[in-house]
Amino acid sequence: MARVVERGAGRASERALADLREAILTGDLAAGAHLGEVELAERLGLSRTPVREALTRLAAEGLVETTAHRGARVTSFSHDDLDAIFDVRRALEPRATARAADHATPEDLDDLAALAERMLGIGAPGPDQDLDALVGLNRAFHARLLDLAQAPALAAALAGVVHTPVVTRTFHTYDPASLARSLAHHAEIVAALRARDGDWAAAVMASHIGNARAVMVVGWGGNKR
Repeated sequence: MARVVERGAGRASERALADLREAILTGDLAAGAHLGEVELAERLGLSRTPVREALTRLAAEGLVETTAHRGARVTSFSHDDLDAIFDVRRALEPRATARAADHATPEDLDDLAALAERMLGIGAPGPDQDLDALVGLNRAFHARLLDLAQAPALAAALAGVVHTPVVTRTFHTYDPASLARSLAHHAEIVAALRARDGDWAAAVMASHIGNARAVMVVGWGGNKR
């Protein structure tokens, strides 16, 4: 059994969170895998308390699902689940992006451009690449587009299908070429909005979602029904 080494509950909990999140996102802990506290504690060389806290936080992020009497498992989406998620996104997000072209102010566009530039900077291959930070910036970019669409019904419909674990895993599953395309799409969407060309913006968003879909349907590893 691994030796338990903890220098403060907070530090141990953060370490457990980081290690388990990395194991899930890299596929070391596969979709649907059972997450037993005892086994994970031994694997990490920690006690069960920080592991339990980490699992609770991962459940809040959507990367872990818990069921009464069955414990915790890595969140799993089937092939059909992913198809449905991306079908809805591809139907609604381009429409919302087109609407944003009518409402975005120069200041809004500058903010979106800054987000796109930051994503290009931290998404580039190399020692400074930070895929977890990229997830947060991507979420902010897409949320800003939805706000600019001024369409609460569209935003509400998309909120039900834009799953954090799917988006997070997408960035960790991208090959370099797919990631480069995704990051370039953000910049092109801003260019289309500056031109007040809703059709262009919608077309780029459709390509953006198609790029993610192609990666995720192959890379997620959910069970086909």
